[in-house]
Amino acid sequence: MTIAEALERFLTQLRADGRSRHTLGQYERHVRLLWVRDVRHTGAVEAMTHEDIARFLSAPQARTSAHGGAKWATSVNALRSSLKGFFSYLHRAGYIAQDPARLIRRAACGTTPPRALTEDERRRLLDTVAAADGPEARRDHALFQLMLGAGLRLSSALALDIEDLDLDAGVVTVRRAKGNRPDRVFLPGELRDHLRAYLAGRTAGPLFPTVDDRRPSLRHVQRRVARWLERAGIRRASAHSLRHAFAQDLYRRTGDLLLVKETLRHRSITSTVVYARAEDERVRAALR
Repeated sequence: MTIAEALERFLTQLRADGRSRHTLGQYERHVRLLWVRDVRHTGAVEAMTHEDIARFLSAPQARTSAHGGAKWATSVNALRSSLKGFFSYLHRAGYIAQDPARLIRRAACGTTPPRALTEDERRRLLDTVAAADGPEARRDHALFQLMLGAGLRLSSALALDIEDLDLDAGVVTVRRAKGNRPDRVFLPGELRDHLRAYLAGRTAGPLFPTVDDRRPSLRHVQRRVARWLERAGIRRASAHSLRHAFAQDLYRRTGDLLLVKETLRHRSITSTVVYARAEDERVRAALR
């Protein structure tokens, strides 16, 4: 069986397991790297050994980013995890006699702090978008306010319909949360006022539509977010930085990590701990 054939069977199993398209995309990108590596084997997964996998993980193709620099240790760990999952599936499904990835070990590395927008960056971003003309700019401004005020992921926010909002109760029903779990998110009062003004009497359809009232694609809006950040002079940030900003601000105001976890709807507290890093100012104040 070729790697391509094995990968297609693996992706079919992941779809059957209900894994998200983002998860499928990461597995596919990582396993496809095996096509362009410089290791000696026949191309059949049955012939691959743990030495083939070790040579691949030691090769530049596995350790160099698309921009030419060295990959972060966390990125290489993600690649290791994808290969372990791929070959473990092939072994358990009976396609290969032994798992060639059985000796892979993840490298010990620290957790990279999330890149959250600072208070100044948030103000600059919203001011930049508010100063622009046109329905798309108005839509993006409301979208950013929702992400900064409620901590929604970009994909979840774009999937919202107006009918999902109950502004009187201050609740939004998120039907496409991570893992396809429907959820409820609470809206602060100021954000509710912003959304009422943004809706301007609309009662149905996508909450953040295109100019022809269709739902925009995630990739299209990601590109727009990148352009807005650039225009606001904000570097090394992304759409997810808005969610990080919400979480970091909530933790600073409350000091309650469990509250942040529940608000972000993390399955595990380990996903939330990254926001609990002590700031230099707080350390200095505690040691006075």
